[in-house]
Amino acid sequence: AVLPVGTPAVLAGLPRLLLDRDSPLALRGPALPALAPWLLRFLVQSLPGPARRNAAAIASLVLGTGARWQGLADEVGGRDLLRPTGVLHAYTSAAALARAEAGDLAWRRRLGVRVEILGPAATAALEPALPPVAGAALLPESGFLADPGLMVALIEKAAAARGVRVRRARAEGLERTGGGVRVLGPGLALMARRAVVATGAHSRPLARSAGDRIPLDVERGYHLEWDMAAPPLARPVLPVARGFYLTPMAGRLRAAGTVELGGLAAPPGPHRLAAILRGARAILPHLPDPARTWMGFRPALPDSLPVIGPSRGGAEVILAFGHGHIGVTLAPLTAEAVADLVAGRPVRPELAPCAPARFG
Repeated sequence: AVLPVGTPAVLAGLPRLLLDRDSPLALRGPALPALAPWLLRFLVQSLPGPARRNAAAIASLVLGTGARWQGLADEVGGRDLLRPTGVLHAYTSAAALARAEAGDLAWRRRLGVRVEILGPAATAALEPALPPVAGAALLPESGFLADPGLMVALIEKAAAARGVRVRRARAEGLERTGGGVRVLGPGLALMARRAVVATGAHSRPLARSAGDRIPLDVERGYHLEWDMAAPPLARPVLPVARGFYLTPMAGRLRAAGTVELGGLAAPPGPHRLAAILRGARAILPHLPDPARTWMGFRPALPDSLPVIGPSRGGAEVILAFGHGHIGVTLAPLTAEAVADLVAGRPVRPELAPCAPARFG
């Protein structure tokens, strides 16, 4: 996951993508006026120079994150939830695979990602439940969490055992005081020496109350799940033409992906769920109706890099959000960076491109 969302290829295909309501990238028309400033920044970041810089910066964060996850999982008793199976990108035509080899996959290799090209027979041997394909790209050093919710619960339990107190409340603003920061919300007035804004897609107003104007917007991600004891796939599979992943998880199969720009307020678009369902059944025809569906919010920044660093108004507020598609991937690295900032240690060099001040 080292490439930004905005690339020259996406820029070239943007009109076609946005006009096709079932495409992997969609835009809700009513949201266009509010999205326009973000989209302009996104278009600039999709040009060749910025896209190359963004990819290099993302790669410097992502590569090596597997070792961090292993250490964290061992610490909280969740090592069995890590599945280092690799990830498979499947192509329906030889021409599509050849284009990817010359473009997307070559770019990943230059950034340090291992890529193995498989023919139809090797792909079928690896994932026999897939329909015949022209070939695939295996990213063998990738993996996934079999149950992200359980991993978060284990982390919370381990933190509580070390004395961390969890308080669930709605935070709506931050107010600097002489002794630190006051966190404000309905029935909430919590004083802290330092406050960390790590509230994902809901972070923009909190950051603004601390004095930081971050161009954060929202990608609306759609999810479908089927309960099954033994999912038919051994690893996450991306049917590249369809733009979503099929991932085997603990007791279920998940189909998730595509990008819809449209804010936090609008209800889910049923046609987006229907498009993923059609695509999933084109690959696995015997899938029944899903056991559950939902839409989640990804915090999106125009350059696909998170914001990790001290607030421009003072280091008593630390910002850590905007990870887009790689929030789980970068969770241990982000936690280490926040711990350094809380302790007053210097920001790591690889985090320089993530500075909140980069937006002026």
